[in-house]
Formats: sequence, structure tokens, C-alpha cells
Amino acid sequence: MDLNLENLNNLPEGVRGPSYERADLSAGIVHIGLGNFHRAHQAWYLHRLMDQGLAHDWAILGAGVRPADAAQRERMLVQDCLTTLIELDPSGKSAEVTGGMIGFIPVAADNAPLIAQMAAPAIRIVALTVTEGGYYVAADGSFDAQNADIQHDAAHPDAPKTAFGAMIAALKARRANGAGPFTCQSCDNLQGNGDILRQTVLGLAQLSDPDLADWIDQNVTFPNAMVDCIVPATGPKELALVKTFGIRDAAPVTHENFRQWVIEDNFCAGRPEWDKVGATFTDNVHDYEAMKLRQLNAGHQIIATPGELLSVATIAGAMATPLIQGLFRKIETEEIVPHVTAVPGMTPLAYVDLIERRFANPEIHDTTRRVAFDGSSRHTGFLHPIIRDALAAGTPMEGLALVEALWARMCFGTREDGSLIEPNDPVWDRLNKAATDAKDAPEAWIAQRNIYGDLGDDPRFAASFTEWLRLIWSDGTEAALRRYLDS
Repeated sequence: MDLNLENLNNLPEGVRGPSYERADLSAGIVHIGLGNFHRAHQAWYLHRLMDQGLAHDWAILGAGVRPADAAQRERMLVQDCLTTLIELDPSGKSAEVTGGMIGFIPVAADNAPLIAQMAAPAIRIVALTVTEGGYYVAADGSFDAQNADIQHDAAHPDAPKTAFGAMIAALKARRANGAGPFTCQSCDNLQGNGDILRQTVLGLAQLSDPDLADWIDQNVTFPNAMVDCIVPATGPKELALVKTFGIRDAAPVTHENFRQWVIEDNFCAGRPEWDKVGATFTDNVHDYEAMKLRQLNAGHQIIATPGELLSVATIAGAMATPLIQGLFRKIETEEIVPHVTAVPGMTPLAYVDLIERRFANPEIHDTTRRVAFDGSSRHTGFLHPIIRDALAAGTPMEGLALVEALWARMCFGTREDGSLIEPNDPVWDRLNKAATDAKDAPEAWIAQRNIYGDLGDDPRFAASFTEWLRLIWSDGTEAALRRYLDS
């Protein structure tokens, strides 16, 4: 059957559908960056809350600011913005249709439709999943005011290119029409994601309208949050899988059988009661997000990078490769755990065991290429803070230096078997040049100030990195992994 509202009450046997009527829902949230993760995570929590007869005035309107988002809009509108979620549990797969999204705002170059919708009084939360590298953060952590898109939005605040410029324009309209502020909610994998979103919004607003920036600073809230669920990209395999459940869905989403959402309770215009369906509200988001980002997200890079070099296609396959699994385990327990604080119900060592099981799930076809994408943001965000802490504390960091050397080797653009690694980073050309230079002069890689800052100046890190990269080029990735595991 085709997935649409007309067929919603006749879903195939065994497929869970909404218990609420779509006609009873009204929008309260605009979500920018409507990809797989949002639909498997935040939208699922809202859907399950609606199933309890709650939050029917908090439905989601999807949105995007890139031309490519228009294609996603068309796919979603054809099926009335319904999504089939397929849970990939090793004990068996299951499917569920969610209906908490009720529309998708037209995508326009000047973002006028998006601005108008966010300015509507009924919208009380504007949320984003725009990737870790999408917040215009400079290498030193400050707002990157010199970016060309930011400069455009500062000069043309009524016709912005970025999501942040559109949010500012909508807040300006709300201030003028008396609608009041909305909460700006980041759902990306960034430590202090609310603080980073606040920095970007206020930094951009200051460039064009300092008075408005002051009003935003005083009235708008930016809650920090930690989000967690492994959600692979959708391709031919997933499109075929959804048909085995008797559904034709042009944009199905597969996901693991684990979710976590930890949120700072800081919403200036109200919020859904997500805690009634498993989310955690706390004043101590930092420890949760530090555990997740430093252990899970950093762990992903630890295994995806050698996986790419050794032609291992998936994360589960990497965990089934003894050298890569050993690398993950040793770095996690010896180099990362000492810099992570326990949270209620979970110690750092127990969390290593948990994510090891999750990564090894053979039903999750999560590719090493997808996980290794945008290393220029992910290494700086997930791995480098741990290296800095280890250097300051005098604790081990040689395995983390090895991972950085493996990343430099990966960005050279070939695998150990000679096959080509296609560009896989927004700044791939720069990385590829630095990696090529580093083959003979390793210091060229860590001299990239936009990525390493002053980390490359540290003699201990520089010496370890240099030794590993030279070994990788002389003896290969497997030899380097063996030497580290034997040390």
C-alpha cells in the first residue's frame, strides 16, 4: 500500500500506527533540517506523546534552507508527511508509522515562507538538526562572523540564506507583532549545543540589529540537550526493506532499538511533556552530553577511520574486525573513560559496554563512510577536547594521536587496497592537500590551525602523531594498530 492519510487506518498487520487523528493536530514546532535523525528521534517522542492524547497542539512543520531540501519536501508531501520507522533489533525487525509532522514549509532562496511561518504566534519552538559543522563556529570556538553566508545575512537581514538569519527575521517580526519569543532548540551532536546556537543567533543579530540582539538575549531561550540514536542513511536497501512490511514509503527511516534525549528545562514559550515518553529533563545536561559525545561520537570516529582504510563497509563490520574492536576498547577504557563523569544509572565503563553492543548490531547497516563524513567538524568536536584534557592531566593519549594519524592517512584519498576514497568532507580539497604534504612531512597535517588550533604545538602530541603517521605510511594501518594494542 502507498503511505498516505487515506490508507492510514488500513496499515498492514503488525505495523503500528498513530492512535490520534491527524485532523486534531495543529502546529507548535518548526523543525529545520528534516532528515532521518529528527524523524527517528525527536519526532518519535512527540508522536508517542500524541498517542497518549497529549501535545496535539505541538505538531511539527518541516523546513529547510538549502535547495536540496525541496526534494525532501516533495517526497514527504506525497505521503502526507507520514514516516515509516523500522526498528533494527537483532531479535527481529518491527515497523511503525508516525504522524506528528503535518506539513513542510516551501523552500525559497530568501526564506520568506519559513520566516512567515516562524513568526506565527502558534509556533513556540524552532528546532534544528543542521549537523555539527552547521553553526558557523571558528577554530577557537568563537562565532565565525567572516563566513560569506553570515556576511550576506548581516547585509540582507530580510532575505537571509541561513537558518539562523531566518530565525532572527522571524523573531524581529514577532517582537513587532506582539507574538513574543520562541525557544530555539538545537538537536545536533554538539556539547553545549544550546549555548552554541545562542552564540550563533546573537552573533549574527549583533551584526545587523544590536537592539534586536539585546531583545533576543533577554527573552529567547536556548536549552542544551543531548540526543542519541543510531540512524543510518536511507538507500536502496532501506527502500526495499520497507516494502517487506507491505508499505511503499519514499523516505523510510531505519534505526536501532535505543533512544536517549536529555534536555535542559529552559523553554520560554512552553514545551511538550516529552518526559512522559522517556526523555529526561535535568539541570545537568553537561555530564550526559560529555559522556555521549566523548564515548559514543568519538568512538564512532575511532572505528570508522581505520574501517575506511581497511575497506570495511559498515560499523558493525568494523566491530567484527579484531584490530579495530581492540583499538576501540583500549582507547575508550584507557584514554577516554578517565575524562568522563558518571551520570545517574550509568558509569563510563558500563557505557563502553553499552555502545560496544550497539555498534556491533549486525542489523544496523551504518556505513563507515557516513560516520567518517565531515571529520573536520567531528574530530575537532569529539576527539580534540579529550586530547587536550589528557595532555593537561598527563594521562595516556597515544591511541587518540593514532586516530588522528589514521584520519590524515584517510584524507590522502586511497585505502590500503589502493581503491579511491571519494571526497567526504566539506573542506576535502584542503584536507587532501594537507594529507598529501604530510606523507613526507607529518607536521603539515597538525599545522592546520583551522582544525587543530594550537594543539599541534604541543610537543607530546606532535611527537606521537608524527611517529604514528610515519609508521602507517611505512608499514600500513594494520601494523600501526597492532603496535598500539601491544603497547
